[in-house]
Amino acid sequence: MRKRSTWWVCLLALLALATGEQLVAQTGDQGKPPVYTYLAEWAVPRAQWADMVKLDEQDRPLLDKLVADGTLTGYGAYTNLIHQEGEPTHGTWFTATSEGNLMKALEAIYAQPGSTTAPVQDASKHWDYILVSRTYNQRSDKSEGGYLLGDQRDVKPGEMREYNDLIKSALVPVCEKLLADGVVTSYGMDTEDFHQQKLGLVTFFFTTSDASGLDKAGKAFDEAFEKNPALGAAFRSMTEREGHHDFLARLRYMVIK
Repeated sequence: MRKRSTWWVCLLALLALATGEQLVAQTGDQGKPPVYTYLAEWAVPRAQWADMVKLDEQDRPLLDKLVADGTLTGYGAYTNLIHQEGEPTHGTWFTATSEGNLMKALEAIYAQPGSTTAPVQDASKHWDYILVSRTYNQRSDKSEGGYLLGDQRDVKPGEMREYNDLIKSALVPVCEKLLADGVVTSYGMDTEDFHQQKLGLVTFFFTTSDASGLDKAGKAFDEAFEKNPALGAAFRSMTEREGHHDFLARLRYMVIK
């Protein structure tokens, strides 16, 4: 994550506020503190994909130290599986309970020798975003592999409160059940903390440890919408049709404290 990098559709904001196999955030969304995510994405030429993966690995010892001392609550890296010309192929993120801790971590990364001079960076497009999440939950985890997926929507002006309420009432209970059953390892809803895109941009995401989790989670969401056909109409009425974007990425690694 060397030059100021990126943002992405999904992301992610994956967080962590406890240890062990317990759930690290309370059920639902009541009284949760915000969690902040620095998200970096790169559009890497295919011939240099391996170089970007290698570069990201170099940051992991430092990120582990920042998680251990409480500066960060988690971090991860992913590779997009649905590619579009000129769009991000790779991304990384780290999370904290304050914007100040995000900047502390970012400056520590920049201070590493060679952190902004890799040839693969010069050959790639990149984007940076700072996100905030107040609807989330996850399990303490340290994993290699898995999947990150979800969607991104532009909420219409004046509809954000109702949209948030619908997410909490319709999707959060499904996600909590999936989390309790071990199908998903995290979920959340992100908005931009420092706005670079439309003010109504919202990303809903979840992560799974393996491919079977994709099918199980997909089935659970399908059943929720089938049981209540009005849900789909409600989501469509609150969002811009042109702003809908789905994403699917392979997690290379993820740490949630």
